[in-house]
Amino acid sequence: MNFNKPVFFLLIIFLISLSYNCQTKTGTLSTKSIVPVVPVNESATLTRIAIGSCNRSDLAQPLWEPIMAKNPDLWIWLGDNVYGDTEDMEKLAANYQRQKSNMAYQKLLAVTPVIGIWDDHDYGVNDGGKEYPKRSESRDILLNFLDVPKSNPVWQREGAYQSYTFGEGNKKVKVILLDARYFRDPVERRRGQNPQYIPNKTGTILGAAQWQWLEQELKNSDAQIHLIGSGIQILPTMHNYEKWNTFPQEREKLFGLLTKYKVPGTILMSGDRHIGELSSIDIEGLDYPLVELTTSGLTHVYKNASEENDLRIGNLVNKLNFGFFEIDWTKSKPMVKMEISGENGKIYQTHRIDFRNGK
Repeated sequence: MNFNKPVFFLLIIFLISLSYNCQTKTGTLSTKSIVPVVPVNESATLTRIAIGSCNRSDLAQPLWEPIMAKNPDLWIWLGDNVYGDTEDMEKLAANYQRQKSNMAYQKLLAVTPVIGIWDDHDYGVNDGGKEYPKRSESRDILLNFLDVPKSNPVWQREGAYQSYTFGEGNKKVKVILLDARYFRDPVERRRGQNPQYIPNKTGTILGAAQWQWLEQELKNSDAQIHLIGSGIQILPTMHNYEKWNTFPQEREKLFGLLTKYKVPGTILMSGDRHIGELSSIDIEGLDYPLVELTTSGLTHVYKNASEENDLRIGNLVNKLNFGFFEIDWTKSKPMVKMEISGENGKIYQTHRIDFRNGK
């Protein structure tokens, strides 16, 4: 078929603009893509997984090209997928739609399945928890942005937590995405020269229903690799910002479930901090080190970041970054290579875990 390429290109731009400006019957902007998206196929074996967070839809997004160069089987959003910070759901949806209309991101959507969870800025309020009055409406906008089908159980409950089990036989990866916002109890923050969150030793991050769900997900899993994602960091304890250790009993409860059910091949994923880093801790009862890959800074980072982390592996990364996992299924137990990468394909950190011997 012959067609005029310049006219065709202008038509695509017009359709994107139309999609961005049109409203749904409810008055909130659509977060659907005008390009076909690749559906999530849980029967597919995963060998390459890319992850990222902290993405302003109004800034340059130079990392989609190096992300696509990795040819990932899956992309996972880890929060602050856009920066909404509003109780106006039309504004929040418009922000998501701006991201959905990004041409470079649309190229990823056309070839790579996408899943994800939120953090505070896409939830709707900085450092927010269950007190946010628009949490239910915001949740629906997030799930629409992610093209989560209505058949997914997440639509039938409160919160945005989800799980997916990819692959078959002895090549299964279970991805668990934890919602650290919807049910989180309030926290207090000491102000002044050294602001710091005051530990909440009785409150919850996940809430009772999500904890019950998580226990069943871990108890009944037959996967060889478990990727557990959270918007905020789980392992680090030293910095003064939000983290699981603000609710230390919740952090220990998570460790307790991993050891109770001897969950194999667990790796933690997080964002939020506008840096990239790897953290590791030995947990009694696990026969491998528990490693967390924090990747935060798809569009902006703390360039002068110097926060302490006594669990850190290697150096802190304060340049634009995304995370990447490559799984080697050729051994009796899988080996996972982790990377923190950036612009032009530069690799800032590399770490390997061989789950055959726990190293």
